[in-house]
Amino acid sequence: MISKEEVKHIAKLARLELGPKEVEKFRKELSEILDYVKKLNEVNIEKVKPTTHPLGIENIFREDKAAPQPVEMSNDLIEAAPEKKERYIRVKAVL
Repeated sequence: MISKEEVKHIAKLARLELGPKEVEKFRKELSEILDYVKKLNEVNIEKVKPTTHPLGIENIFREDKAAPQPVEMSNDLIEAAPEKKERYIRVKAVL
């Protein structure tokens, strides 16, 4: 079973503050999760083919090309902007 110190360390890494009851609760839950993972590691998967999707669906890619943008529309947009510099719209810094 996972120790209380390990639970506290995991909580610290996750920046969580746990009370004594929560530490004990998570100690049991994390131990159950780790036991389940150990069971999964025992499963023989040698004959199982790797899959990315259980239904066998494949991605169909199309050629990536820019959508045509009429120059008049971009000029209208720039002209309608409250602040602009050359062909750029000036906006407030977002930091």
